[in-house]
Amino acid sequence: HPKTRLPGGGGAPEIATSSKEIYITMAQTKRGMVEKIDFFTSFGHGEGGDHRQRLGIDTAGPTLLITDLAVWKPDPVTKEFTVVSLHPGVTRKQVQESCGWVVKFAEALDETPAPSELELKTLRDLQART
Repeated sequence: HPKTRLPGGGGAPEIATSSKEIYITMAQTKRGMVEKIDFFTSFGHGEGGDHRQRLGIDTAGPTLLITDLAVWKPDPVTKEFTVVSLHPGVTRKQVQESCGWVVKFAEALDETPAPSELELKTLRDLQART
């Protein structure tokens, strides 16, 4: 039940439908990971399945969701986001407790690899410049 809704999407709707694929990054909290949203600015997978294609949208939509706890990918058929990888030290219970619906976990659940020294250096250099 948002108290304020600001007008316009600043180009996000066009980006979400025109880009070949979309990666989403966000902190994983019950406030952000809700079962049903009140409104959306950018179309994701809608009702799931072939909803994008039925609307004439021929791009893949969101193909990866990266949170501070896990990596999620949409199910190939239903498009329901499924946890495919847990970050080191994170449990299934932690993921479920910070999500507003029953989480689907992949049968072959991976552990997210730690970042390399080069990746860490690159991120730290970027942070120092911004």
